Amino acid sequence: MQKDIPLKLVELKRRREEYMKTLKGDTKNVTTLDKLALWITDKVGSMGFFVIIFVWTVCWLSWNIFSPEKARFDPYPAFVLWLFISNMIQLFLMPLIMIGQNLQSRHADMRAETDLKINELADIENETILMHLENQNEMILEILKNIEAKSNQTDSK
Repeated sequence: MQKDIPLKLVELKRRREEYMKTLKGDTKNVTTLDKLALWITDKVGSMGFFVIIFVWTVCWLSWNIFSPEKARFDPYPAFVLWLFISNMIQLFLMPLIMIGQNLQSRHADMRAETDLKINELADIENETILMHLENQNEMILEILKNIEAKSNQTDSK
């Protein structure tokens, strides 16, 4: 950017739109499997999922401790079936959660980069505004000098 010539408003808007397109384009490149991983990450990382798992665990353990002997299907104290099912849930969910977190992190990085570019553009816009104000100030001072010079010429006549 040249120091003497401020950028036009059209150019500033064009640059800002470019950055916004970059940010919006990032969400279009997400595959169906990535969307599934993001959905699972959002749902599993919620308080609702924690409550479901907690209630399921309490019910399972309570049933197998306090129900009649013949109704118990996972005997106390081992709870082998409960441990197996819990471990399977963990084994399946952990990689999906990690994939979702990686995607969220990538998108957050893209947003941060775009945010930085927009902030840099805002800095250029501020400089442009200041240059316009300085140019206007110089023009106003020049006009004032011309008016004073004409006024002095009229007074001397």
